[in-house]
Amino acid sequence: MMLSQPIDRKSLFLGIFLGTAIPLSAGFALGFSIPFILFGKVTEQIDGFVLLLLIGVLLTFIFIALSFLISVRQDDKSKGLGLAILIWLVLAVVYDGFVLLIIYNFQDYPLENTMIILSALNPIDLGRILFLMKFDIAALMGYTGAVFQRFFGDSLGVIISVICLLFWIIVPFYLSSRFFKKKDF
Repeated sequence: MMLSQPIDRKSLFLGIFLGTAIPLSAGFALGFSIPFILFGKVTEQIDGFVLLLLIGVLLTFIFIALSFLISVRQDDKSKGLGLAILIWLVLAVVYDGFVLLIIYNFQDYPLENTMIILSALNPIDLGRILFLMKFDIAALMGYTGAVFQRFFGDSLGVIISVICLLFWIIVPFYLSSRFFKKKDF
């Protein structure tokens, strides 16, 4: 019904995307901020609070963009739901096992650059590493933590990481908007 209105598809898709992403991000930000404000922890750790809030909002936008891509490509609801669960499972659990397998099998070789690239390929890991590096606990992560601290600890590493997270939003959004524009409903 919305497609029959005199609105171009690009504006409609952007409106639906932002109409979904902004309230969910605001809900996350509000739900995350209220306990910090009530218990007075915001003033103590303002940098960590803002970073965690930014990472959470970016991850919300990333997974909404991925869900829009799935919904535009899949007509069958059960296949779309299965694909969404599979993507979540791969990014949240399987990917870490894959990285550990690479580290274990190639432990005799220098993997510093490979680990940084593999971390950039998973938005959840990238957000997790950015947050951990904020608190200077790289020593708890061993040698890999030192490598991450060297790269992600400075401002250039943080900028590159945020660009990678934005890339995770832009690419699925762009692809899903193209498919939406061409799709015959």
